[in-house]
Amino acid sequence: MASNLDDKKGGAADLERASIEAESFGKGDILQLEHTDPVLNAKMHLVNNAIDEIGFTRYQMKLFVLNGFGYAVDSLILLIQSIIAGQAALEFHPSYKRGMTIAVYVGMLVGALFWGLSADIIGRKFAFNVSLIICSIFAIVAGSSPNWIVLGLFVALSAFGGGGNLVLDTAVFLEYLPSKDQWLLTLMAAWWGVGQLIAGLFAWAFLPNYSCSDPSIDPNAAPCTYSNNKGWRYVWFASGALVFVMSILRVTVIRLKETPKFLIGEGRDEQCVETLQSIATKYNRPCSLTLEQLVACGFTNTGRRGSVAHASQRFSFAEVLVHLKGLYATKRIGLSTTLIWFSWTLIGLAYPLYNVFLPSYLASRGADFGETSAFITWRNYAIVNMCGIFGPVLAGYMCATPLGRKYTMVIGALVTMAFFFAYTQVRSQAQNLGFNCAISFCLNIYYGTLYAYTPEVLPSAHRGTGNGIAIGCNRVMGILSAVIATVANTNTPVPIYICAALYIVMAFVSAIFPFEPYGKRSS
Repeated sequence: MASNLDDKKGGAADLERASIEAESFGKGDILQLEHTDPVLNAKMHLVNNAIDEIGFTRYQMKLFVLNGFGYAVDSLILLIQSIIAGQAALEFHPSYKRGMTIAVYVGMLVGALFWGLSADIIGRKFAFNVSLIICSIFAIVAGSSPNWIVLGLFVALSAFGGGGNLVLDTAVFLEYLPSKDQWLLTLMAAWWGVGQLIAGLFAWAFLPNYSCSDPSIDPNAAPCTYSNNKGWRYVWFASGALVFVMSILRVTVIRLKETPKFLIGEGRDEQCVETLQSIATKYNRPCSLTLEQLVACGFTNTGRRGSVAHASQRFSFAEVLVHLKGLYATKRIGLSTTLIWFSWTLIGLAYPLYNVFLPSYLASRGADFGETSAFITWRNYAIVNMCGIFGPVLAGYMCATPLGRKYTMVIGALVTMAFFFAYTQVRSQAQNLGFNCAISFCLNIYYGTLYAYTPEVLPSAHRGTGNGIAIGCNRVMGILSAVIATVANTNTPVPIYICAALYIVMAFVSAIFPFEPYGKRSS
């Protein structure tokens, strides 16, 4: 008994010393004052200290690239369906031409929820290793689709595999990242632009050379058939093959171990210490964390009724409720969760709707873009998407300054709004390209920071669920935008101004977020 008391006193002393050291560097934990579970908070604090002590290694660099693949795949699949839908429709003559948009968003919605919940229930490792393989297989098969309905099915299944990556990639990278390098989470969103660029390059390479002509534009064009319209199929084959290579690299370049913060939430303290010590040993870095320190903090209720991490039965509706309750454990955490989900809902509606209404609006106001070849169209598409890569680069720099995450998002949203309003005055092809590039750049300042901010302020034990629902809100709005585009009058300017005004709301919401991660560590 005396020995146990000594251990607890020693652990408390270690915890107090670690807390003082962290505060001296201004590195308190984001949620440390919320007191949702004092034992879990104390252990998270020690784990954060250990990760900071180890520092940034080649392990984190590998994770930056391999998790970045997931970002790229998500944007790649999302854009590929919009790129090929027109040509595939010429071949299959569907009754509902926006079916591909709904299919991809439904797949990504289910994927975000499924992989997000599974990440909190069974861990991050499984989804990290499996999701891209599923995505790649169905992407390749989609290129062989015999009709519109089958194409929609495989697009949805491919999106299901890729749709959870935005949930998992940020969580996995963040939970291995030293606090001074958390701005890299924002920079990682540059991979989203890389995926968009790859989609544009594939379209530029295949569609101008291997596609049939649209009979509504060229009355003398031959009917579109499998033999003269293979360009969109080549785009799917190339995309699927690339994603397959990425999925193989994920399981060969790095043997991902379960993240330390997930293991702590599970009560698997010994494995957590082993994981961190193995990284420290491999890269010749110090790590003073011991199992005795974690045990001295006490034991969580993991696995028992009333646990902050799990229900008594993992695979049950009660488990889902535990994670939802965890996202509203205190008033501030609940407010933060609600505002994050609201932000994802707003951006999910504003950007797709703007793209739906803008072309018809510009045409009705006399915009003349002239006759452009397919080559020029897809070249410009690639240029615009390339500009999106650099928005998160600037955002990452801004997040590392006293502006922090919140005001980086405020600036990104307001500047994007300004360009959206100005875009309604575009009248020439050059202006169209220039404004598209500017919007692609500025929008990704906001988007990239929101991607990073979301997992940073969510509790670790419920991070996958909260992030999955956030991305899910975004996907629901994508589905809604396709429905609105089908039934609404696209020539009226009102929806455009409403969409642009939504960015003012996004900026306001960003400003009132209750947590600012700058100078603090994720919990």
